[in-house]
Amino acid sequence: MNLNRVWAMVLRYVCNMRHSLDRLSDMFYWPAIDLFVWGLTGLYLAQLINKSHQYLFVILSGLVFWLIIWRAQYEITISLLSEFWDRNIVNLFTTPLTLSELMVSFMIFGFLKTIGSLAFSATLAYLLYGFNVFYFGWNLVWFFMNLMLTGWAVGFLVGSVLVRYGQKFQAIGWAGVALISPFSAIYYPVSVLPHWAQKISAVIPSTYIFEAIREMLFTHKVSYDKIWISFILNFIYLTIAIIFFRYMFDKSRKLGLGRLV
Repeated sequence: MNLNRVWAMVLRYVCNMRHSLDRLSDMFYWPAIDLFVWGLTGLYLAQLINKSHQYLFVILSGLVFWLIIWRAQYEITISLLSEFWDRNIVNLFTTPLTLSELMVSFMIFGFLKTIGSLAFSATLAYLLYGFNVFYFGWNLVWFFMNLMLTGWAVGFLVGSVLVRYGQKFQAIGWAGVALISPFSAIYYPVSVLPHWAQKISAVIPSTYIFEAIREMLFTHKVSYDKIWISFILNFIYLTIAIIFFRYMFDKSRKLGLGRLV
């Protein structure tokens, strides 16, 4: 793997972002709207029940940390789709660039944008509602890493469909990760889900992280067993997703990448 080529691709996406209002605004606009709407909703609901700060912070933590998964998945799929829209996917692979280098550049660029969006959202949550993400201390690192891995796994699974079938399935580039959101227990415990849904939640890595976040908010303790379970599941799913993406890409290349644009 040539790191110069990887860095060149990252710089290319950064330059595109600087000149694209859409790519810039989605870093800040939707996170801000979500924080305003759901934060105020949480504030109102918290006034109706005891332990108001804990319940408000459950909603805010869900909003802020779910952003990590969404951003990690979104940047992989939208970066891939942008190559289709620009009719550039064939051009990329007439160069020495390898598929692995392209995949790593997606992940690095997504990581950088996630850091930016997370910093913005966390600052806004603190200024508006007094929610401090640094309350979680070093556990914040483990939460972030796990949620990024989950987002990457979903991103490459969705990307596998896109690279095989092209733009006719491009809607899942935005909505793919939403499929796991009801089972991730973002704003509520797994126990409130129907029994069949709890079984699905048990195999979703992000579920354990959001459960650990709520546990820390209410008990000031964290279950490291949940973090480790999430890591193991993420490792399995990300490995499968990368292998599947490569398989679908190779199959698509045999059929002709030009048909994707």
